[in-house]
Formats: sequence, structure tokens, C-alpha cells
Amino acid sequence: MKADAAAVDLFCGVGGLTHGLETAGIPVEVGVDCDEECEYAYDANNDARFEQNDVADLDADRVADWLDAGTVGILAGCAPCQPFSNLNNGEDSSERDDWGLLHEFGNLVEETEPEIVVMENVAEIRNQPVYSEFMNTLWRAGYDASYSVVQCPDYGIPQDRKRVVVLASQYGALELKGPTHSPSNYPTVRDAIGNGVVPDIEAGEVDEDDPLHRARTLEPQNLERIRQSRPGGTWRDWDSELRLDCHKKESGRSYGSVYGRMQWDTTAPTMTTQYYNYGSGRFGHPEQDRAISLREGAILQTFPPDYEFAEDEEDIHYQTVGRFVGNAVPVRLAEVVGESIIDHVKDHNVTA
Repeated sequence: MKADAAAVDLFCGVGGLTHGLETAGIPVEVGVDCDEECEYAYDANNDARFEQNDVADLDADRVADWLDAGTVGILAGCAPCQPFSNLNNGEDSSERDDWGLLHEFGNLVEETEPEIVVMENVAEIRNQPVYSEFMNTLWRAGYDASYSVVQCPDYGIPQDRKRVVVLASQYGALELKGPTHSPSNYPTVRDAIGNGVVPDIEAGEVDEDDPLHRARTLEPQNLERIRQSRPGGTWRDWDSELRLDCHKKESGRSYGSVYGRMQWDTTAPTMTTQYYNYGSGRFGHPEQDRAISLREGAILQTFPPDYEFAEDEEDIHYQTVGRFVGNAVPVRLAEVVGESIIDHVKDHNVTA
């Protein structure tokens, strides 16, 4: 007898989406990503199997076989979002190869006909023709498809992250569960990484019990800058000799969050792939004179505190882990998606 469900995670990275689906109770058969560096973390933390492959090169018959392991086949994924992100700094990304990946996702939907489709991405993707084409593909193939624009704190994610979640089903309307939190009880930075969740460390230090809990070294000038920074403040709090030339220009006066500290009792800013870098945003620790650690950023993305990202300490590199974490689907958001699918399947009396 088949399992109740079988999911395939396209563009799986280190497994944020997979881990959330599995936590909700949905078995994931295979995660696919072209980045071989993701394999250890994906395999070490999830029950699914990692396959290194470009989604554009995937054989549809193989994907159909993976989906056929369950009565309900779920094709899920988050195509790389850099072309669509409002953090793209105005770069003209119209010629990037990434644009075609959502097309490839749509092609696999048409060729494999999974019962359910999940697509998560930055909210700005809705303004792009490739998004309309993807939705039209779903509707043309007979799916009941809709989207939700998600404010991540609404679902207990301690981070100001805005995403779009597309859910499509052959059974009927599939809606994302309603919010579990409101502004009055949003989870905070303190809830996530304060109150002893991780030990205090200094800039340049590595926690002896958790090699991922490490903070980048700060040059003397940046160390003085963060010492003069207050939570939620800006570079205007610094002595004038510490200010950057760009801050003195009219065009730089609006960039108040650069070199900023987080606040304990609010949500964190969006975790980017550069969250470990004090100068890349409001990534200064609320209290300690350092940027947040690799582990703290992962926790703010709702990865479990013991999630493994590298087999050996020597394999932990800021740029690599930053990419893993910043590009991931928040685990809790994926869990909410999984819970929504389970409720939907039960409502339609689908059994193995």
C-alpha cells in the first residue's frame, strides 16, 4: 500500500522546506538541488534523499516515480528568488538564468501531474510575467490554485520576512491556514536567541560546544561603531569621525539600518545571505558588540538549534552557511504549509 503522501522538494537547498514538511508529518522522498555543498546538511537533518541535479535537467518520468510513492503526490519548491527580490539593489536581472527556473517548475507540473503543488518565493515575484505564466500553467492544467502573501511573524517566525505562497490542488481549493499570531504576540529576537538560548560570545569567537555559533571578527573601527550603536538606532548615533563618506551624502542618509543593532523586543529583520556581516544591514546583536552568529541567524529562520550545516568544523564558512540560511524557506512556514495540506487532504477524504 502506498504512503498517504509523497513530496518532492525542488531547489531544496539545505532542507528548510523539507524539514518543515516532515515536521508536519508529510514524507519527503527526494530533495533536488544543483549545489553539491547542500548535500551534507540536507541528508544529516532529514529523512529524504538528496539528489544533486539541475531542475532544468530533471527527467519528468523520474520525478513522477518519486511522486507515485504516495497516494497524494506533492511537488514543492522555491525557485531561486534573487531576480525578484527587492533586496536586489536595483540590478537589472532580466537576463539572469534564474528566471527560467520557475518555467522549468511549471513544465514539471504539466508533465508529472502531482495532486498538489506548492511554490514559495519573495512577494515581489507577483509583479513579474514569469509568475503569471506559472499561475496560468496551473490553471490550464486543471488545478484550483491561489496565493497568499505571508507576513512571517503571523506564523510565529521571529523575522520581518514577506513571502508569497502558492498552493494548488486537483481536489479543490487549498487555503493556507490562518495566522497563529498577531502583532500583540509576535515572537521577538529575545524569544528566539535571548534568555540563554545561545551563550554569549565576542566578535571573532567560536562557541566551543557549537562551532556554528561563531561571530565574525570586527576591525577596530567597526568595533567602536557597534559600541556606539544603540538597539534600533542608526549610524547617526556615532561620533562624526566614525561615519562613512556615503552617510554624509544626501543619497546615503536614508540607509539607517546599515551597521544597525537589532532590538530585543521586536522581530528581527529579514535574514539575507549576508546576515553575519555587521555592515550589511541591521545585523548587530542587540547587546553584545558583534554581528549575530551563524547559529543565531539560522534560529531566526526557525531552523532547530541543533540543525547541522557542515560535517566538520573546518567546513564551516561564513559565506557558505550565510547562503544556506538566507536562501532557505523558514522551517516554521514550511510546517504551516504541511499542516494546511494535511487538513485539505482530510477534508477531501483522500485515503491510501
